[in-house]
Amino acid sequence: MTRIISGRAGGLRIDVPPSGTRPTSDRVRESLFASLETTGLLDGTTVVDLYAGSGALGLESISRGAAHCDLVEKGQKAAQIARNNAERVARATGASADVHAIGVRAFLRGATRIYDVAYLDPPYDISPDVLTEDLAQLRPLLADDAIVIVERATRSGAPDWAAADLRPLRDRSFGDTSLWWGEPAI
Repeated sequence: MTRIISGRAGGLRIDVPPSGTRPTSDRVRESLFASLETTGLLDGTTVVDLYAGSGALGLESISRGAAHCDLVEKGQKAAQIARNNAERVARATGASADVHAIGVRAFLRGATRIYDVAYLDPPYDISPDVLTEDLAQLRPLLADDAIVIVERATRSGAPDWAAADLRPLRDRSFGDTSLWWGEPAI
């Protein structure tokens, strides 16, 4: 069972696709959001959750004070589950989350919002070159003080931040899963 951990929708159960996605564990989400909340980075922000799956990362952000989230998931079944989850979280919080049932690249090419926080949790088998291109396409949509968080298999290594005009901030490993934090290189 996956749930919203804290905030206005804390404890709300959210559905996950039965296959084809890899939900972020509660332990990883708790650590990630504890770090974000101590810096005040979620209050009133605009968030994008790329490769959203169930939408757990973006919806946790909404629960903890983000004003809006775009959830991007090209798998139709997963996108419908994310849409249902977003509706439940919206009812509990009053904040909005839009689900985009298209690929990440197509979304980024057409996006017009500026994001304060971006999550990328691609499938573990995605190539480093694809991730770098996603980061490069995301870069023009980031606020100057934005935070980008990439979740990948620890064995995948850090993203190529410099190739996307970003710079690393920190990283943390949780067994086979690692979170890499970056920001715009200004």
